Amino acid sequence: MNLIYERNRAVAVRPARPDDAEAIRAIRNHAIAHSTALWTQTPQSPAEGAAWLAAHLERGSAFVAEVEGEPAGFAVYGPWRNLDGYRHTVEDSVYVREGRHGLGIGSALLATLITSAREAGHHVVIADIEAENAPSIRLHERFGFHHVGTVPEVGTKFGRWLDLTIMRLPLT
Repeated sequence: MNLIYERNRAVAVRPARPDDAEAIRAIRNHAIAHSTALWTQTPQSPAEGAAWLAAHLERGSAFVAEVEGEPAGFAVYGPWRNLDGYRHTVEDSVYVREGRHGLGIGSALLATLITSAREAGHHVVIADIEAENAPSIRLHERFGFHHVGTVPEVGTKFGRWLDLTIMRLPLT
């Protein structure tokens, strides 16, 4: 693959639609099976994927990146915690389809997500990232997120303990 050529491909980010559910579910299930980005080992069923996306669509907080008309990634934000005292704080999630990393897709998605969260009146975006996920940490740093702490051994997957890095971006 010629990355110079690949980087020149246009990335189009748009609001997600209900018919994106299967493409998003495939990206999520790949992350579940092959990474520590999602701390579960249980794949999403089609019904679970559709319901998960529907909640984000209702909030207007889901976006899809397309390259050459094909979904290449997605991003969402949602409540960081479910108590009303946290209602102005959201958590982001950005995922790029396998084989599409390094093409600017994550950056395009995160930029859109931040703009959307700001326009929706949110105060802070939190990124909870597995501490060894250096590409995600670097992506968030490029957008002004600051490291606020790492909590050791709060999750487990693939037979090992995982540390959680917490990053924060003020929107106002």
